[in-house]
Amino acid sequence: MAPLKYCLTLLFCVLFAFSKAQEIPVEYHFGERYHDRYKYSKLLDISDDGMGGSILVRSYYTGIVLKPKGYYIEHYNKNLELIAEYNYRLKGRHFINAFVKNGQLNMLLLEYNMLKGTYDYVVHRSPISTYGFTAHPILSVPSQEVSNPLAHNYYNRNFSRGFTTTAFFNPDESAFVISTHFKRGKVNTHMLYLFNSSLNKLLEYDFSGDLEEKNYAFENMVTSKNLDAVYLVGKAYFKKRRFAATDRKFQYELLRISTDGGTLQTFDDTGRYSESLKPMLVQDRLVCVGFYADRKDNRYNGLAYFNLDPKTLAIREKKYNPFSPQFMADKFGRGEDNVVKNLVFKNLCLTPENNILFNAEEYFVTSSLQSDPTGSRLKINRYHYNDIVSAKLSIDGDMLWARNINKAEVTQGDGAYTSYSSLTKGDNTYYLISTGAENPQLLPGERLFFKQGLGRNKNVFMIMLDKDGKISYEKVIDNHEARLPLMVSKPLIDDVDKSMLYYAKRGSRKQLVKVKLGPQALP
Repeated sequence: MAPLKYCLTLLFCVLFAFSKAQEIPVEYHFGERYHDRYKYSKLLDISDDGMGGSILVRSYYTGIVLKPKGYYIEHYNKNLELIAEYNYRLKGRHFINAFVKNGQLNMLLLEYNMLKGTYDYVVHRSPISTYGFTAHPILSVPSQEVSNPLAHNYYNRNFSRGFTTTAFFNPDESAFVISTHFKRGKVNTHMLYLFNSSLNKLLEYDFSGDLEEKNYAFENMVTSKNLDAVYLVGKAYFKKRRFAATDRKFQYELLRISTDGGTLQTFDDTGRYSESLKPMLVQDRLVCVGFYADRKDNRYNGLAYFNLDPKTLAIREKKYNPFSPQFMADKFGRGEDNVVKNLVFKNLCLTPENNILFNAEEYFVTSSLQSDPTGSRLKINRYHYNDIVSAKLSIDGDMLWARNINKAEVTQGDGAYTSYSSLTKGDNTYYLISTGAENPQLLPGERLFFKQGLGRNKNVFMIMLDKDGKISYEKVIDNHEARLPLMVSKPLIDDVDKSMLYYAKRGSRKQLVKVKLGPQALP
């Protein structure tokens, strides 16, 4: 009887483990590990090569005092095999983005031309079959050289440094916008340019006339299908108003640019202040989704939704959905007077039924002073990537659910190894995170908390939110298998194949890791 009881118990455990493993249908495949000559580098971009493979661009650093020396390019085939490498020795440029079009790798760089006294946007282009780069200047802006023209902060912007610039790509990388702001003395100009991926300039707009009362820091953009209009959402910082220390010094605005000119729209109402808005074109609608606050400070009270006319930007409908009791319980348990803040939008997409799924992350920076071996005091920044916020809205802006996934990560180095990546399939959203902890911590109220952990090798967890907002999770890659840490926040996402491709690297070892949803076998 005892052996039978033992066998039944063992069978039950096996069946339970199997059913749990099948709860999230996910597969993974490791590419070969390769030796890498550059121990110190930073992954800048992963692009689809158009043939099922991938192109990676890294900046690498050498010397006793580490300094950037150039760009290292790796080409992998669809079987995750390294088929080509190229060292592009090029210094003194600011990397913007990279994309592959018609068998050619394009790297958009910002360069300062000492002879002309200009900042130049230059595309460095090479065939991916035989590497050899040629430079194609597309834009030049007169300016004195500044310390960091691409400096960007989620919560503050400095417009007094003389020259600042930002570039935005649409999701399929068929077009990009360059924003340039130059200020010196009484000269204050803000120009916007739209280019397609063939490097043709489609639109140019002088935004300087709107700078008398506000400075603009754009954050997100979307383009029409035929690229005849572009929509930019960002913060408009007030210049001449008095503020209390805790007051919000900006408001969110939407700018539409076309051959007919530009149109602006604001969103704030009395007692309703928008935050982190992101645009999306859905059929005949222009939708902006984000958060809102009920006071002029940095706390959030819920989700904001705006339905606008794509041509006039007239607001057809607006809705404010307070955070639900479920969401607040997820995040804080049963505590009182808790504050939601520091949320940064990451992804926005549609389900097959045109419901809106989006997620954001609690992100902030802390600083402290530390002494180095010489006794000098150094400022150390720590970058915090905490809770994941996920929500589902109907196409008409009604909140169907909102959930909070408790997570805590902090880094002083490369942020590619922290944060998360996400992918949707049908009505389900999947999040992939990497942690040194063996399992999430169970908090009061049946809440889960994914801690950073201290392990050298990382476990990889998949978290799923189903169509009703129900949370489940699973360890999909054990730390004994994942010997190299994944750059979990920089995947190449294939929405057709429903897979995510990751670069894994430690020191002089590297490999690719592919994670795929669904029961289909990997090639």
